[in-house]
Amino acid sequence: MTISMYSTSVPVFRQLLTALADVLAKASAHAAAKKIEPGVLLQARLFPDMFPLLRQVQVACDFAKGIAGRLAGAESPSFEDNEQTFDDLQARISKTIAFIDGLDPKAFEGAESRSIVLRPGTPKERTLDGHAYLVAYGLPQFFFHVTTAYGVLRHCGVEIGKRDYMGQY
Repeated sequence: MTISMYSTSVPVFRQLLTALADVLAKASAHAAAKKIEPGVLLQARLFPDMFPLLRQVQVACDFAKGIAGRLAGAESPSFEDNEQTFDDLQARISKTIAFIDGLDPKAFEGAESRSIVLRPGTPKERTLDGHAYLVAYGLPQFFFHVTTAYGVLRHCGVEIGKRDYMGQY
């Protein structure tokens, strides 16, 4: 049985981004209930050399739209990275889901053998076929940032669990 590049990417991104939006809503409610300045959570990180929560969410969205766009042969929208609030992050997630949901599944046909160039024109340039790009690079990157965002909030005391991370499947 062949699994399509579309079904291996877009529905996965949608599921985890929707779950991330729900987790962020719980974090916002947690901050209000505990009288914690929301910026404290948004700037929280697991270790000083890691991105804060806000940036983890931005990067997760960037990977979702970038991976799906490259595989579909479509230009991904550029976001300004100017989010400062939970509402701003919710809007970014919504825009990302709208973009990936707007991609035609037929555009993913043959994507497994498409050449994807990472960091073009730099000393770190690397070319992967679409399958390796998605499975060995893209999905792990996306999962890392979603998982880290979840971990930051759990570490900060937000009452979330595995079901929250997974969302509806």
